[in-house]
Amino acid sequence: MTTASLSEGWGTAAVPLATAIANLIELAGAAIESDRDVARDCITRALALLRGMRPAGRREAASLSAKRQRGGLAPWQVRRVVAYIDAHLASRIRVQDVAAVAKLSVSHFSRAFKTSLGVPPLVYVAARRIDLACDLMLTTDESICQIALACGLCDQSHFCRVFRRITGASPNVWRRAHCGDPTHRAGDDDGRDVRAAQAAHTADASRYAAAGGPGG
Repeated sequence: MTTASLSEGWGTAAVPLATAIANLIELAGAAIESDRDVARDCITRALALLRGMRPAGRREAASLSAKRQRGGLAPWQVRRVVAYIDAHLASRIRVQDVAAVAKLSVSHFSRAFKTSLGVPPLVYVAARRIDLACDLMLTTDESICQIALACGLCDQSHFCRVFRRITGASPNVWRRAHCGDPTHRAGDDDGRDVRAAQAAHTADASRYAAAGGPGG
């Protein structure tokens, strides 16, 4: 049986090639509305696998399909679960509530979710919250505290810990690095400090020009 090793999304264990492609296509379909970069990457990887795939016989195809259904979520479940999570990022998300969307028990859902999406449900939820936070930091002037609340994280300190764990940087540092305007409110105190420094520099330059510069 042809197999493929997936280093991203489904770990390093070898899996049947047809199953790997099916998983990639499912994830692309689930992500198409919320993260097109992820969807595009999944489709590209699926196409790359397809180029080297040999046709499977009916018995093998049926076996692979049964294994996929036993191990992971069905496509409709992936779509519903991802949509539910994205729609509730601003509020508390419990595994039992998401499992109910997929019409599965909590234990069965948790195993199937990890098989299909590569990480446990709450790890995926945290990553989606941080994705939303990054988008808000780039597109709004909301404070870090307000963004934390909008992403369903109870306080700024907890938000900062989760953000640093996922991105490797604090929210303020990330915002300064990704916003073209250095006076953008990377944080209320930081933004005020930058603007105050720029105002002082402008005032010094004005006084210098009024004095006529060197020898003036």
